[in-house]
Amino acid sequence: MDHVLTLIAPPGSLATAALHAARDALAAIGAATGTPDWLAPGEAADLPFANLSPDQADAAARAALSGQPVDIIAQAAAGRRKRLLIADMDSTIVTTETLDELAGQAGIKDRIAAITKRAMNGELDFEGALRERVGMLAGLPVEAMQRTWEETELMPGAMQLVATMRAAGARCALVSGGFTFFTGRVAALVGFHEHHSNTLLEADGRLTGHVADPILGRNAKLATLKRIAAEEGIGLDATLAVGDGANDLDMIQAAGLGVAYHAKPVVAAAARARVEHGDLRALLFAQGYRGAEFAVG
Repeated sequence: MDHVLTLIAPPGSLATAALHAARDALAAIGAATGTPDWLAPGEAADLPFANLSPDQADAAARAALSGQPVDIIAQAAAGRRKRLLIADMDSTIVTTETLDELAGQAGIKDRIAAITKRAMNGELDFEGALRERVGMLAGLPVEAMQRTWEETELMPGAMQLVATMRAAGARCALVSGGFTFFTGRVAALVGFHEHHSNTLLEADGRLTGHVADPILGRNAKLATLKRIAAEEGIGLDATLAVGDGANDLDMIQAAGLGVAYHAKPVVAAAARARVEHGDLRALLFAQGYRGAEFAVG
C-alpha cells in the first residue's frame, strides 16, 4: 500500500467502529485497503490504502466520520518520518498569544487581542499589525515580560513532540512572529535546537514601543524553513511545519507535512493537513510513531 490514512482522537475515544467506517468509505470509491494498525489503542490508528489520492481519501473519511472528534491525515506512506520540525510558538507550542498576555499587564489585552485575531486570520498585514500592537506597549516596565512568562503554559504534547523527534535525529526549530524573550525560554524548556523571532526594544527598564528590524513574519518563516532544510541537506518533503495563523501558511504549504494546528479558519481551509481535536502528539502519530515510542520531554 503506497498511502496511509491516520485517524487520531483524544485518548480513549477512537472506536474500532470509526476505523471501519473510514475503511468502508475508502473502499466504496475504489480504494484497496490493508489491515488497520493501532498506533495507540483508543487514540490513533493507521489505515493503509492504494488507488486513491490523499485528497480523495481525506474527503471520503471526513464525510464518513462527520461530527466525530477525529483528526484525519492522509499522505504517502514513504518518507513519513520527518527530519526537520519548524514550529510556530504562540497558540501552537504555548497555549496563549504572548503579546496579548503581555498587553494584559498594561490593562489593554482586549484592544491588542482584537488586532491579533484579525492579523492571524489574514485580515491585516502582519508587519503593520505587529508594529501597531508593540507601539501600544510603550512605557511598560520590562518586568512585565517576566510576569507574562511565569503565567505561560505549554501546549499539551509539546515536550513529547520535540523530545521524540530529537531522539530520532530530527532538527527542531522554533520560528515565531513573537519575541526573543519568550522564544528563548520556550526553546530551552522544550528542547528546540534553535529559535528565531523578533526583538522588543527597551530603554531605561521600559519598552520603547518599537521592535527591531527586520521583522520576522510570513516570508521569513518560509525562508527559515528552506534555509534550515538546505543546511541539513534534505528536501522540503522531509520537513514538518506546524502553526495556527496566517503568517504560518506559506511554511505549512511548503513543508512535506504541513499541519494547521487548531488553526484560524483561513489557515485550516488552505492547509493539506489539520489537527482540530488532538494535541501536539498528533504530529507524531501522523509520522507513524507509536505511543510506546514517544520520548518523555
